[in-house]
Amino acid sequence: MKKRLKLCSALVVISLGLAACSKQAQPSATNHPSPSVVNTVRVEPQRVEDELVIAARVQPDPTRVVRIYPPAGGRLVRVFVRPGDAVRKGQPVAVLESSDVAQARADYAKAKTEEERMRRSFARARLLFEHQVLSQREYEDADANYQEAGSELARATDRLRVLGAPLQGASSNQVELLSPRDGVVTDLGAASGELSKSTDNANPICTIADLKQVWIVGDVYEKDLALMRRGEAVDIMVAAFPERHWSGTLSVISDTLDPQTRTLKARVVLDNPRRELKPEMFATMRLRRPIERAIVLPAKAVLREGGDTAVMVETAPGKYERRLVNIASSNGDKVVIASGLKPGELVVSEGAALLRGGGEQ
Repeated sequence: MKKRLKLCSALVVISLGLAACSKQAQPSATNHPSPSVVNTVRVEPQRVEDELVIAARVQPDPTRVVRIYPPAGGRLVRVFVRPGDAVRKGQPVAVLESSDVAQARADYAKAKTEEERMRRSFARARLLFEHQVLSQREYEDADANYQEAGSELARATDRLRVLGAPLQGASSNQVELLSPRDGVVTDLGAASGELSKSTDNANPICTIADLKQVWIVGDVYEKDLALMRRGEAVDIMVAAFPERHWSGTLSVISDTLDPQTRTLKARVVLDNPRRELKPEMFATMRLRRPIERAIVLPAKAVLREGGDTAVMVETAPGKYERRLVNIASSNGDKVVIASGLKPGELVVSEGAALLRGGGEQ
């Protein structure tokens, strides 16, 4: 009986050992992607539209920007405008009190009086000369004096005109500074009661810009310069109005390169009748041009590893090859392939990440 128990125990131990060995010897299963999660697409060239996107800003047209400087040294009695105010041509923006204005008015009054006196004197001399009472030389002297007085009056008149002071009116040392054009006050450089320096080193009292037409100025990199032509249609988007688009024409491409940013300036001129586009707003310039033929793939077909861009190409049923490609451009869920693929090849459009190592499915 004891021998049978020992024999049974030995058989159980042997059976357990064989089972364990059998379990250890069984190879582990390889997890291959299911055919249902790997989809392919055949490479076929098609017509696509390329797009060049350029970061830009809204800027006022420099030819429509004026800076109003004090015409002479003095004190600003009052400044009427504030930044953001709309002004009309001829509207007073400030009043300047200056001894130069008072001196110019006095010179004008003196010159005018002298010119009238010389005019009457010359009229008498001409009458006397015609009746042969006055000599030729005396007549010529009277004429010269009259011409000199007229020149002095013209000089005094021009001086008042430059200062902006009217010829008519009571004598005063104050002058109104008027806006030379319609526009918007974009900057204010002085305040009421402030002493203004001489014209050689004065700061502008205010800056007025006509924003009915603005510039969209973008920075173009060297590599994109060959893709741009003057006269091309440009689509403009502004960050402040993401749902709106403006259409313009590429009017100017700078001939000089910024040595710091390695970019050139591109300009589009836009009408801005309602002044919605403000200086320094962020904008985007988009240039579209057709490409004859190109290979387009879904964006999820592209694998990015380090600095490489690749796709998985099916070389045979169930076999795949990792292929490096160059991307020309991308737009949302589509990418345009510049090189690396041939027409007719099968590329994995879904599940490419599961086949990074290639091999059989």
